[in-house]
Amino acid sequence: MIGLTFQQVQKYERGANRISCSRLFDLSRSLEVPISYFFDDMPEETKGLSPVQMVREPPKEEPPAAEADPRLRRETLELVRNYYSIVDPDVRRRIYDLAKALSDRGGAEE
Repeated sequence: MIGLTFQQVQKYERGANRISCSRLFDLSRSLEVPISYFFDDMPEETKGLSPVQMVREPPKEEPPAAEADPRLRRETLELVRNYYSIVDPDVRRRIYDLAKALSDRGGAEE
């Protein structure tokens, strides 16, 4: 959908390759999120640094892994996108109720 190989996406995720503004724009459109989505969880001290400063001054600690936050997973984004593509509101509500019931049931078994 975005014209990237899996390896290219991994390099962007790890920070091995920089991402251009136009590529960021393409990604935001493909994922149907605003560009600001990619910066929402950025620490305050990082927001004050320019990319040039970040290269000169490496971070003092490792950034948290994206996998730690389920909202950042591709699976989550696809699930939400597919959910909202369901036209019939009754069907959408039934799917919501099913997911809620399954998640409640899973918590009760633990």
